[in-house]
Order: sequence, then C-alpha cells, then structure tokens
Amino acid sequence: MSGNLLQVRGLSVEYRGRRRVRALREVDLDLQSGHSLGIVGESGCGKSTLARAILGLVQPSAGEIRWRDWPLDPRDRLRMRDLRRELQVVFQDPFGSLDPRMTAGASVAEALAALEGTTDRVAVRNRVAATLDEVGLDPALAARYPHELSGGQCQRVAIARATIVRPQLLICDEAVSALDVSVQAQIVNLLHDLSERHRMAMLFISHNLAVVRHLCEEVAVLYLGRVVERAPRDELFSAPRHPYTQALLAAVPEPDPVRAQRLAASVKGEEGSPAPQTDGSGCAFHPRCPLAVTRCREQRPGLETIASGHVVACHRWREVAPPAW
Repeated sequence: MSGNLLQVRGLSVEYRGRRRVRALREVDLDLQSGHSLGIVGESGCGKSTLARAILGLVQPSAGEIRWRDWPLDPRDRLRMRDLRRELQVVFQDPFGSLDPRMTAGASVAEALAALEGTTDRVAVRNRVAATLDEVGLDPALAARYPHELSGGQCQRVAIARATIVRPQLLICDEAVSALDVSVQAQIVNLLHDLSERHRMAMLFISHNLAVVRHLCEEVAVLYLGRVVERAPRDELFSAPRHPYTQALLAAVPEPDPVRAQRLAASVKGEEGSPAPQTDGSGCAFHPRCPLAVTRCREQRPGLETIASGHVVACHRWREVAPPAW
C-alpha cells in the first residue's frame, strides 16, 4: 500500500464535438495526506479538467485515478457517493456556486445532511454556526441570501459548505481569481489555516503564481494538457528548468526594475496563446520556445528526474542553466 492519498497515473481526457480536443495527456501526480499541490498554467491547459476528472465529473479516456489505493471510477455511483465526504471542491464563482434561493446557513446545512446524514435541528444549527465562525463569518449571516453578501463572504460560505464534514482533500479551482486583491489574501490565509488545522490535503488550481507560492508545498506546471515540470515550491520558483515555466515566472509583475529587466532578458519566447493541439510527436511547446532545435520538433520529451522531487520534460534542460533571478 502506498503512502499517497491521491495517485494519478497516465490520465488522459478527451472532449468530442465537431473536433476532438485532448484536454489532458498522460498526467501523473501524487498527493500525500495533509500536503498541498499547486497546478499552474495558461487558460485552456487542462487545469479544470484535471479537477473534474479527480472529482469523477468527467470520464477519463485513459489512465487511472486512485484514492487511498482504491481505483476511482465515475461509473461506480455508490462508491463515488461514499467518496464525496472525503473529496470536496470550491469553485471560482462565489455567487454561481451557491443556490440563490437558499440562505447561507441552509446551503451549509444541506452539505451536512447530504454527506453525513445529520438531521437533528439543534446539532445542525450548532455545527453550521461553528463552521461559519471558523471561516471568519458572523453566524448571524446564516439567515442571508447570496445576493445580500459580498463576493468574499459568498466564497467563505462555499468554503464552509465544503469543509463542514472535514474532507481529506479540498480541491480549489481558481477559488480566489474572481475576488478583489485584498479579499484574495484573506481567503488564501483562511485556506492555509484550515489546511494546517485539520491536516487537510489541498489541490490548488490557479494562474496566480504568487498565491500558489504562498499556499502550496509542491507545484506542477501544465502545458496543453501535459505536465512539463513538477518540483517542490522553493526549487521551482528559484530554479525553473523548463522554458515554459521560466516564461510563466517572467510574466509575473516585478516591482524591482533591475530584477524585472533580468527576467525579461531571460525569456524571449513568442507571445500569444498556446499552439493548436496536434497529435505530432514533437514537444508541444517548440513553436514558442526560444531554445527549440530539430529534436524538439521531432521527438516529444518525457518527464526526467533532475533532482529529488523535481522532474522536467525538456530535451535541453542540461544545457541551460536556471536564470539568475
């Protein structure tokens, strides 16, 4: 039996419409109990699809997801129903994720009844009040509807609803991106405190690298559905070895003009959206990569270990020293 809470092996997901879209391609991930993993990348890289696959909301086309060494199969509805208490999610839109016809207290209480079976009115009321207080809300706000709350308050209600049954894993899919910057910091600190207090693992999906750096112990970088680099937080931010990771970090606003100039000089790849998805054998990043050679266009790189816990999918990582940031 492994020591991982969550294992993802060779996970691929396809969407079929007018054309086939390969949203995820052969993704491997591990997450231990109580640890936090950040998933970063541009819009359309497959971050949300990964979350939906882990939650059993989409059917993988290939690969396997294991929870506590048990295969997770979305088609096994009884098993998935049992797992809902252990895997919970907080979505991006704080208003859209709450039923406008239900008060904040009723939304949180509904989760308690559905996932734990608690129906005693006094017990439910006390648990809801305690959970609202834990996420920084006055329990008196339980009587309010979503339209009577701010965006930050609605997101706190959503977090209370997701954590009232003490899940083992909380998936946050862009959970702070729709909030004001000052409110973002408060929600990030709240998530950090809840994770520490309850030893709750967290999968934090975001395009905000500053938030990921503050909240996560390990970071995986997705590009067009593939993991191109994965490393402990401090190592990835101080010594990124994939050109795409370097480009992401270079795009982060930097208040120090001298450091900003160094960052801009370190990455000179093409700007714009990711290249169209193809079934070619080369590296998907090569059309935008300043380091691409013929091999990059013809042969897709696999993940290679370069240090303990640090893997990268790049043919030229040995030849290129990490930027002196």
